[in-house]
Amino acid sequence: METVLGMTAIAVSIMIGMGAVGVAIGMGLLGGKFLESSARQPELAPMLRTQLFLVVAFVDVIAIIGVGIALLFTFANPFVAALGG
Repeated sequence: METVLGMTAIAVSIMIGMGAVGVAIGMGLLGGKFLESSARQPELAPMLRTQLFLVVAFVDVIAIIGVGIALLFTFANPFVAALGG
């Protein structure tokens, strides 16, 4: 039982950490490309800004879903229930 709880804690921390790293890299690349495109065509900046915020929201949802699954494993662990504990 303790092994399952320990491995679940490790899995939860990896899920949250990798989700955060992925989102940080994605937003960094997205922001850089936005600045490049705004510098090339400044008249398109308002339209690009709207699309930037939309894509940032979609990228951020990936991390939020990962945190939700991690909280599920933390508080209502299905693996412990499978062991009968």
